[in-house]
Amino acid sequence: MTHRLTPLVASLPATVPFTGPETLERRQGHAFVARLGANESGFGPSPHAIAAMQAAAAGAWMYGDPDMHDLRHAIAAHHRMTPAHVMIGEGIDGLLGTLARLTIAPGDPVVTSLGAYPTFAFHIAACGGVLTRVPYAHHHEDPVALLAAAIQTRAKLLYLANPDNPMGSHHPGAVIAAMLPQLPPETLLVLDEAYADLGPEGTIPNISPDDPRVIRLRTFSKGYGLAGLRIGYAIAHPDLIAAFDRIRNHFGVGRIAQAGALAALEDQDWLSQVKAKVASAREQLRRIAAENGLTPLPSATNFVTMDCGRDGEYANAILTRLAAQGIFARMPGVAPLNRCIRVSVGDDAAIAAFANALPTALAG
Repeated sequence: MTHRLTPLVASLPATVPFTGPETLERRQGHAFVARLGANESGFGPSPHAIAAMQAAAAGAWMYGDPDMHDLRHAIAAHHRMTPAHVMIGEGIDGLLGTLARLTIAPGDPVVTSLGAYPTFAFHIAACGGVLTRVPYAHHHEDPVALLAAAIQTRAKLLYLANPDNPMGSHHPGAVIAAMLPQLPPETLLVLDEAYADLGPEGTIPNISPDDPRVIRLRTFSKGYGLAGLRIGYAIAHPDLIAAFDRIRNHFGVGRIAQAGALAALEDQDWLSQVKAKVASAREQLRRIAAENGLTPLPSATNFVTMDCGRDGEYANAILTRLAAQGIFARMPGVAPLNRCIRVSVGDDAAIAAFANALPTALAG
């Protein structure tokens, strides 16, 4: 059947960047006790969001508002900008796909980090873009090296996540803002801020939404606990935002998702509670890692990356033994980052299950 594919798509490997926990459960024949590998919010969404989604369910026979008017205006008010600066889509993943199709033609250069969020690379590959991957500096993305690569290649896009996935590290917002004057004129900074709600004070850069050099991406999946809805939004200059209307899936965000996200955004008290729970759980995970001889890396996200001190084969063996005990966790996919395992925060029961399983996994 490959003759039906475009030559570009036929040339790509049939790989899956993330093996879902459901797939792993089917393979092993039993459910996980603790789901700590997908960076979801184990603390759940706001009760107001749940109630809003329940109320919206009766209207699921109708398409969602393609203009996403109410949510778009609420996001704009929350960030003190106009609705013309905001585009909503099917999570950051969906927005990245649309952005790639808007900006990347076959052969266009793109810069990202080696080991960074792989979905971005998938979208660029599907458009025929040419990726330059810059190594991390220890466990941080390297803004200086990324800029140098963008200048050298005259990149159309430069992708950077802050805070970072998969390492959980972050740069102060001032470091990110200082990149903008150094960008080549043809380069758009794609700033993935999926974890911005959970980072420490000063993580979010002070950048005008009218700045044409950057597009910022946010999600309701992490702090707001709505990963199952697949809803996120972009902040950018109105001209770039308007371009999304040329090719986006206008009915891609359903009524239930719009209602849930709107209610979640309005309940900032719940988000504050979640942020406190995330900070407490991170400290628990750091303590567990240290007590077992692993090195917990500083985290500005809802997960803790633990340096296992050896190589990817060793870290993968630990994950395999954790899975055998019902613990779902993940690891970065690229050496040398794959010397680590990555454990999402969760409630007390999930963290206790991980604490009980880790010594046995290491002993094995």
